[in-house]
Amino acid sequence: MKNIDWKHLPFQYYKTDYNVRCYYRDGKWGELEVSDSEYIELHMAATCLHYGQEIFEGLKAYRGKDNKIRLFRLEENAKRMNRSAQGILMQELPIELFKEAVIKAVKLNEEYVPPYGTGATLYIRPLLIGIGPEVGVRPAKSYMFVVFVCPVGPYFRDGFNPVDIMICRDHDRAAPQGTGCYKVGGNYAASLTSLKIAHDSGFATSLYLDAREKKYIDEAGPANFFGIKNNMYVTPESKSILPSITNMSLMDLARDLGMKVERRPVPLEELETFEEAGACGTAAVITPIRKIVDPEKNKFYTFCADNKPGPVSSRLYNLLVSIQFGDEPDKHGWITLVE
Repeated sequence: MKNIDWKHLPFQYYKTDYNVRCYYRDGKWGELEVSDSEYIELHMAATCLHYGQEIFEGLKAYRGKDNKIRLFRLEENAKRMNRSAQGILMQELPIELFKEAVIKAVKLNEEYVPPYGTGATLYIRPLLIGIGPEVGVRPAKSYMFVVFVCPVGPYFRDGFNPVDIMICRDHDRAAPQGTGCYKVGGNYAASLTSLKIAHDSGFATSLYLDAREKKYIDEAGPANFFGIKNNMYVTPESKSILPSITNMSLMDLARDLGMKVERRPVPLEELETFEEAGACGTAAVITPIRKIVDPEKNKFYTFCADNKPGPVSSRLYNLLVSIQFGDEPDKHGWITLVE
């Protein structure tokens, strides 16, 4: 295992030894290739550069107490990448090829999978880009699929601790009927300005409202939002929200715990009724929200009054992380062992 300060890893790029690549040319996918280069060569007219034909995924590998390496809901990531590919007319990737590439990338970089108990994980980034040259606005005829990995620490510096976020009314991450439900880079580019405003104002991230009416909760920065009240897990439903695999899993676990789950439009006023609130996604799992500030309305909503994560969020977080690391039984068939 590599000599790395595992417990103090930031969430950022870290060079590893190998990545895995595959090309779609002449109407078919080729064989997987292994590369030790961090760079790719692109035609200057590639559609990923001009027309945004670029999609990606994010998942993690976890080293358990038994030293086994586990992947979480690998097939769901493959399916979501294909939904994104359909959404912007890219060539879909066979699910088995996606899974094979991810497993191969992890095995090739096994020494970078952090030890159990360090709080670090191996982040996996599958990337699909249009590499065919086009000057007219049309899909590429050729594509490149890449999987690279890097060891990471918590997404938010404070880990599983409450953060403050601000409502962003002047910027939209995505619009209904647009690309919000696909994992395309353009959605994240659209969020950069508002995220900088939030960070400069001392907040962890932005909370977006629906682009049409500014009446409903949309996404919490790069993550899905959820609220807890009356033994109920509530999360927004919207065509502009990326379907989070972590959120999907938390909904299943909430049901397992006897909670009622509602996925529906969540009006802004309902924030006052939540006992707990959080943001969820692959990178952070759950980030408890301490306070949501609405600068334009000069109003704020407080959760985690004692500055500690709420009991339901804590229970869901601990249960999900325990399944990912192999400390709890995988009753739902979510885990893939890397062997």
